[in-house]
Amino acid sequence: MAVRLRLKRVGRTNRKLFRIVATDQRVKRDGKTLEDLGRYDPEAKDDQSKVQLKVDRVQYWLSVGASPSEPVAALLRKARVPLRAAKKPAGTGTAT
Repeated sequence: MAVRLRLKRVGRTNRKLFRIVATDQRVKRDGKTLEDLGRYDPEAKDDQSKVQLKVDRVQYWLSVGASPSEPVAALLRKARVPLRAAKKPAGTGTAT
C-alpha cells in the first residue's frame, strides 16, 4: 500500500478548511484516512493559526516511506518540517 500525505476538504460552502491526513493514494480525496496529522485553514488571519501539525507523526510517516502531495509538501516547507527522513546509521560492525 502506497501511503500519501494529502489534504482532505472539510468545512462548509464558501468556508474552506482542510485536514492534513495520511491515506492510501488510491482512496478518493475525502475518503477513508489512516491518520489525521493536522489542519490547514487558508482563511485564517495570522500565519501561526493557518497550519497546525502533529510534527512527530508527520516525520514518522515520512520515515516509513509516505510521500507528500505538492500542496502538503509546500505547507511542510513553510512549517520547516524536513521532507527527507533522517537515514539511520549503517551497522557499526565490520564486514569481513
